[in-house]
Amino acid sequence: MNPELFWFALGLTAAGLVAGFVGGLFGIGGGIVIVPALYFVFTALGVDEAVRMHVAVGTSLSTIIATSWRSLAAHTKAGAVDFAVLRSWTPWISLGALIGAVTAGAVNTEVLLIIFGGGLLLIAAQMGLANPNWRLFAELPTGMVRAFIAGVLGLLSAMMGIGGGAIGVTVMTLCGRPIHQAVATASGFGAAIAIPAVIGYAVTGWTRAGLPPFSLGFVNVPGFIFLALLTTLTAPVGARLAHRLPQLTLKRAFAVVLALLAANMLREAFI
Repeated sequence: MNPELFWFALGLTAAGLVAGFVGGLFGIGGGIVIVPALYFVFTALGVDEAVRMHVAVGTSLSTIIATSWRSLAAHTKAGAVDFAVLRSWTPWISLGALIGAVTAGAVNTEVLLIIFGGGLLLIAAQMGLANPNWRLFAELPTGMVRAFIAGVLGLLSAMMGIGGGAIGVTVMTLCGRPIHQAVATASGFGAAIAIPAVIGYAVTGWTRAGLPPFSLGFVNVPGFIFLALLTTLTAPVGARLAHRLPQLTLKRAFAVVLALLAANMLREAFI
């Protein structure tokens, strides 16, 4: 077996299994694991620097479609999903995600690395330092405020290659929703982000040179198939454990890992 293919498969296996579990456990989408894993795998395989981050983000989003549905189904069985929030937020999230994907296609790798690294640092800070009992508002926003927040959530998530759960959980808990309901409901944001964003990444990257083999624009098909299969195996496990384990302790430990990943991605952007 070609050594490069062996390490590629090994990296995808580890990233897929961990990403699915993390997505189900924290409701934040496995992209925070998949994007850096794919980026460094593509780097090791010599994929053109100009497109490797774009392909990592686009491919990550494609896998979130499957992960989101499995996590949402598991949380639904636990009775924790607020479908009224999903219905009212989804159109604006999807619109923001499409705009984010088109924007990502027009910027260079360094910009995407900075957005991902900076966003991941904020997510790490929120997970590690925020108190789930903090409240800023009595209820979730409505009208144009909801449209704006949901749109920004979709845009940033699409440019980072994540499912939007981290931002969604923060917004919902700050607006008085219980943490388990916030995690469960935010797990459904992933598909609303990923479907339009994947289309956007495929279209904007269609004619780009230097893409990995078997790519549809910025979406690598083998990466999607391999990772989607693996993430769907462990997403329900993480979702079930989310209702049994001490979330605050787990999140603070995981925040340290995220901060290290973020620092490494930012280093890549500036070296």
